[in-house]
Order: sequence, then C-alpha cells, then structure tokens
Amino acid sequence: MRRLIVRYEKDIASVNMVDRFIQGGQWSEAGTDREGRRYITDGDDTVVYLQHQHIRSEHLDRDAKEAGFAFDVIVFPSVHSAQSGIPALTVHPIGNYHEAEHGGEEGKLVPACPAVMTDMLRAIKAECNIPEYSICFEVTHHGPYLETPTMFLEIGSDESCWGRSDAADIQSRVLAKVREKNDYVNVIGIGGGHYAPRFTELALSSKVNFGHMLPNYQMEGRSDEDVAASIRKATEASRTECVFIHRKSMKGSQATHLREMAESLGCEVMRSEDFEPLTGN
Repeated sequence: MRRLIVRYEKDIASVNMVDRFIQGGQWSEAGTDREGRRYITDGDDTVVYLQHQHIRSEHLDRDAKEAGFAFDVIVFPSVHSAQSGIPALTVHPIGNYHEAEHGGEEGKLVPACPAVMTDMLRAIKAECNIPEYSICFEVTHHGPYLETPTMFLEIGSDESCWGRSDAADIQSRVLAKVREKNDYVNVIGIGGGHYAPRFTELALSSKVNFGHMLPNYQMEGRSDEDVAASIRKATEASRTECVFIHRKSMKGSQATHLREMAESLGCEVMRSEDFEPLTGN
C-alpha cells in the first residue's frame, strides 16, 4: 500500500510523529510540487512537508500526483483539540455533511479508508501502555477536500498533550505498523456522539471496519431527504453498502426509521452479532 504522509510544520504533534517515523529510514529527496512543497520518499511511503494549514490544503493530492507521486492513501498526523483536555489518541475520516466551517467543501465527503483507519485504531490500542490515554474514533468532520482515501491520526486534546513524546512514539509506531489492508466487512456508522464509543468498541472487538460516521448531531433538525442524502454520501465515500446503526443512542422509533431509510437506499443494515470476533478478544 502506497501512502502519502503529511507533515504540517505548524502542528507540533504532526512534526513529532512524522520526524520519529522517518528516523532510521532510507529517505531520499524527491522534489517539489507546483506549490513548492517538499517531498521525500522511502519505498511505498512519501512524506510531504506542508507549510499552510492542513485542514485547508484543498486538492493537495492532485498537486502531488501532478508532480509524479503515486499513493493509495493519505494520512495526516495532527493535533486533536477538545475543551476537556483529556489525553487522547484518535483517528477519523474527513469531510463535511453540510457547512464547510473548517476547510473542505460544503456538502462533500472525502473518500474514507475504512480498513487502514480501523487497523490504525487497533494498533493504537495494542501499542499504547499508558492508561490515561483515551483511544477512540472521531466521526467525520473538517477538511481538506481531497479525492484520495484519507484519514487523520491525532494526539489530543490540548497544549499539555500535543507535544508529549510518549504519544508521538506510540503514533509513529502505528504509522510504521499498519501497511496492508484487511478484508473485514466495511460499514458506515450512524448515530451516537462525536467520539463514537459504540463504533470504537466494535472495531476493537470485531472483524469490522468503519468508514464515514454520521452522528446524531448531524441529523438533528434535518429533513428525511437531507438525512438520506447524508447516508448516501457516507456509503459512496466509504465504498460500501453496509450500515451499522447505534440504536441505543436514539429512540427506538428513530432507529427503526433510519433502518427503513437505509434499506430503501439499497443498504444492508447490520447488527453487532453479524461481525466475527477478533482473535484473542
């Protein structure tokens, strides 16, 4: 699997993760793109050095490909910001179901990489031996807009956490570890909150990969037509027709309505018992 890894120089977590990742490798200077961004390569991995805000680096993949670089997946190591300040190691897909308040394009999701992203979550769990860290998915949010499967790999949640060397060590090992795609079933997640605890729990215990996630707050006050459009965006950008609904995060009538809506779109609605347990769980 060929990867483009983005190092954003104004993001201390990004810098620490990527710099640790490239230590000891056989990296070579590989030129620049039309915007003057520097690239280095080592085997199937390419690192791009970004000077402008990563969540607003629209069409970075197009520029990289025009410059001759080939990749299947893009990974953005990054800080994660939250008022809680809780130490956290997270992964998430990107895009905007509606307004584009933090980069990207309005109403557009970026292709997800369910197998890679979910295996990185599992690798974080395996590599992290520090109990204070929360390990979880975040649901789909923010930019940039790209046309290549993309994910963010993050350290949170405030300035006291972003520069921690132990967190950067863990995430750099995760980057080095996950290099192939598994063949588990891919689903989108519907329901729950921003940190997707049910989806995280399932991913860490079952043979299932999560792509885009549509939380309750993205459906509140929206018409059925709008919600159906969001489900369709999520399945198309995750390249799956399978859906998992976090039924306990909503009223039973809403869960039933969402199931019927998803089925009317041609989706297969799956339950937790449909997923094989991971070996050793």
